[in-house]
Amino acid sequence: MKRTRRHRMRRRLTAAALAACAAATAPALAATPAGAETAYPVGDLATSIGNFLFSPDAVAGANVWSCRPSAAHPHPVVIVHGTTSNLGSAGAMIAPTLANAGYCVYGFDYGETPSSLGHVYGLGEIAASARTMSAFVDRVLTATGAAKVDVIGASQGGMMPNYYIKRLGGAGKVRTMIGLSPTNHGTTMGGLVDLGRTLHVLGLVNDAYRFAGAPAYPEQEEGSDFQRALFADGDTVPGVRYLTIATSHDTTVTPLANSFLHGGDSTNILLQDLCPDDPVSHSGMTLDGPVMQIVLNAVGPRAPGFRPRCTGYGPNI
Repeated sequence: MKRTRRHRMRRRLTAAALAACAAATAPALAATPAGAETAYPVGDLATSIGNFLFSPDAVAGANVWSCRPSAAHPHPVVIVHGTTSNLGSAGAMIAPTLANAGYCVYGFDYGETPSSLGHVYGLGEIAASARTMSAFVDRVLTATGAAKVDVIGASQGGMMPNYYIKRLGGAGKVRTMIGLSPTNHGTTMGGLVDLGRTLHVLGLVNDAYRFAGAPAYPEQEEGSDFQRALFADGDTVPGVRYLTIATSHDTTVTPLANSFLHGGDSTNILLQDLCPDDPVSHSGMTLDGPVMQIVLNAVGPRAPGFRPRCTGYGPNI
């Protein structure tokens, strides 16, 4: 009997100690400082493909809503994927890289249409996608208590936020807009858009895109009504700093100079001016080592004359 009583007493004391530890640590779990988590695995092309298929709306290091920006990194970072992509795929390298560096990182899927099938996003009308972004950024600012976010977007994800910044009040909520091979001024798709206009069939092709649930494609054509309206009052907005990184191997945004923005606090970088041997193409920009280094410098120290180490090149896709 005495042994049984002692055993029960030990169990009660153990339970009380565990409860006390849980109570003591609960406040710390409620607000996690940026960079306090265990290092996240940084993904590669295989990770990006796997996430596209099996984790379209989640990626390591992103959307930890308990994260609180640190004094060293006070601005949360929002990742914006491109056309036919999703957060899981686009953020495979960017999200864990930034989170491991101490940033609060977030991302979202947008542009869903019946053709998305739970994986293929960025298809819908771009203005509607920008409204999705507006609501998401407000959620991030509310959750973190930050005043502004930094935005990193690839392809359409580097262009669509301009609508949010210019037309939906985002200028007061975005500190830095980083575009990776963005479709800012549209694309000729290697001359196919111009050929379609010459043959008077472009309208039919664009109607087919809309019928298929992908109106974002015609809106990203060079000279589209959407493009002309978006940049009719200039490329940039005062108070926002812009960085655009393009690659000479881009065959999606043509001519590649259409990616660049001009005026205001804008900087344009051709990646091969810094790393001539980098073979990365349009869809590989989110998986490129030098690009990641440039991004980290842009949201962090902004060291003048920064040059990345030419290693860890992304795929030529």
